[in-house]
Amino acid sequence: MADVTALLGAIPSPPSNGFHVGPLFFHAYGIAYVVAVAAAIIISRRRWARVGGDPELPVEIAMWAFPAGLVGGRIYFDVTTPAKMPHHWWGPFAIWDGGLGIWGGVAGGVIAGLWVAHRRLTHEQMLQLMDIVGPALLVSQSIGRLGNYFNQELFGGPSSLPWALEISRAHRVAELAPRYWRYSTFEPTFLYEIVWNMLWFGVLSWLWRRRAVRAPGLFWLYVAGYSGFRVFEETQRIDYSNYFLGMRVNFWIASLLCVFALACFALVQRGFRGWGAPAAEPAPPGTRYGRNPASPPPEVPRPSGTVAPAGAGSAGGSGSTGTRRPPPPPRKRSRRGR
Repeated sequence: MADVTALLGAIPSPPSNGFHVGPLFFHAYGIAYVVAVAAAIIISRRRWARVGGDPELPVEIAMWAFPAGLVGGRIYFDVTTPAKMPHHWWGPFAIWDGGLGIWGGVAGGVIAGLWVAHRRLTHEQMLQLMDIVGPALLVSQSIGRLGNYFNQELFGGPSSLPWALEISRAHRVAELAPRYWRYSTFEPTFLYEIVWNMLWFGVLSWLWRRRAVRAPGLFWLYVAGYSGFRVFEETQRIDYSNYFLGMRVNFWIASLLCVFALACFALVQRGFRGWGAPAAEPAPPGTRYGRNPASPPPEVPRPSGTVAPAGAGSAGGSGSTGTRRPPPPPRKRSRRGR
């Protein structure tokens, strides 16, 4: 009876980490990442359009950032946990076996995204876009962590809490030291991260709406907040990891990133050496273009023969549309006036 009660009071382990459609097998881990990227795109498109930007720009950025994130995430995983790579020639590329390192994935995606953005935006607009993408990544990472549930990974020590995570014996033997094999339920640290990410997303969204933080301050708060929680999370996890000075490698990386991000946030808010930019202003009602458009606003066609208001018209500043009649030629002076 005690075992039944414990089982009912725990999060059950998934029966499989994916599903078959004919001869194809779809991994839940990969599906979670696709949905995660889609969520980040949707949030970024809406907020970028709200401040007058081109809503298609986040889609264009994602087309480059997503594959770059996969490459960066796998490289990070291979470098920090080489023992977990499959022992085949394709082992370094097997993102479905072992997974991705979040730090490498974010770094690869951000570098590729900035490369695309700087070709389309001014420096100020690029910093303001970073403040939109950063909080959106928290939602993306939360959805991605659901893939860790299906892989039965990213958990902490043994636990009897009602929300403890059940881990199958096969995964316990494969992932944990022998002293943990006799336990069946563990701390769901991936779930704690999901909750934290969504709470921090709410805080950063509130700050973004108030426009009280200089750009890209919210991006640095995203890095600091996520890294700070990972410092705590790395002290709870018991799955395989390389250690340095008695702590998990990711503990030290998260600590350094948290301190670095907080320092960058402080310098941006103080305007050190002119760093940072004002927070993006919302676009005027009824228009997609605000004070910092990502592309020039389209010309509004006017009826033939009408004159546009002063200052309107094409980018050349003519002040009128192309349908305006040309001025008449100058009249010749009469001979009598000489």
